[in-house]
Amino acid sequence: MFTAYVVVTVITITVNAGIAIADFLRAEFVLANSAEVGLPQSWLFPLAALKTAGAVGLLLGLLGARFIGIAAAIGLVLFFVGALGAHFRARVYHNMAFPGGYFLLAVASLALAAAR
Repeated sequence: MFTAYVVVTVITITVNAGIAIADFLRAEFVLANSAEVGLPQSWLFPLAALKTAGAVGLLLGLLGARFIGIAAAIGLVLFFVGALGAHFRARVYHNMAFPGGYFLLAVASLALAAAR
């Protein structure tokens, strides 16, 4: 069980850090997706900061701060519930796999962290 926790959490950290970097750099696909769901560009930095905080919190959880890791996983689950909601509200269904995948990784990280 511990191995699954480590593997899933490392993947979750990596993908969240990666998309946060893309947000901070205002990558073309990020700007296009944000516009499509009606997200103001002014929100990119704060949302990237939240993803970064989630990734750092998960890392701290791996390093022994279990409560912080669980709190970070909860935060990421809620974050991606919001992202999925934004896609549904805007009726942008063709790229739901991205927020959906991030959501599932956050849920798996949370479940495995809580089960340890």
